[in-house]
Amino acid sequence: MRLDINLATTPYEDAREFWVRWGTGVGALAVLTLVLLALAVEGWTKAGRDRQDIARIQSQIEERDKERSKAQGFLDMGANRSTRDQSQFLNGLIQRKAFSWTRVFEDMELVMPTNLHVVSLQPKLNDQNQMELEIRVVGENRNAAVELVHRMERSKHFQGAQLEQENQSGEGSAVIALVDAIYVPDPMDPNGK
Repeated sequence: MRLDINLATTPYEDAREFWVRWGTGVGALAVLTLVLLALAVEGWTKAGRDRQDIARIQSQIEERDKERSKAQGFLDMGANRSTRDQSQFLNGLIQRKAFSWTRVFEDMELVMPTNLHVVSLQPKLNDQNQMELEIRVVGENRNAAVELVHRMERSKHFQGAQLEQENQSGEGSAVIALVDAIYVPDPMDPNGK
């Protein structure tokens, strides 16, 4: 066997070194591609399960809405209106009776800035049967009322705190502010404490 090699026109190449370098790189990319492909398939299957769970929950919500509309229709009948109104009235009384002024003031004490004072506090039930507090405060400046709202937002007992209105009082630079928030008390323990 005769090999004619003209090194002047065809330079010598080490093919083994080429395949070791590039083969390792291509192999690493192939492994990375397989890993990413496996992660994509896993994510797709999890998303499919999540879609099934969402569809199941939505169907349960639709069933509950149908049951609720049937029950509401039954309660709206003329013969049942008085019972419905009486039960709503009694439930409202029970919720108002369960309202603890002591707990509210203890929770307010934790979020109240030092240079702010509560002038009035009015609890009322909103449309979703949540206890909404209307708090009128007086402070040295507006920043104290804003600080109260920020502290209420970080508290687990107050939700949706908003500074509804603020007025300069006639006495110096004191500010009277109205803050609304939904009050969420701690669940009572079995001993009633």
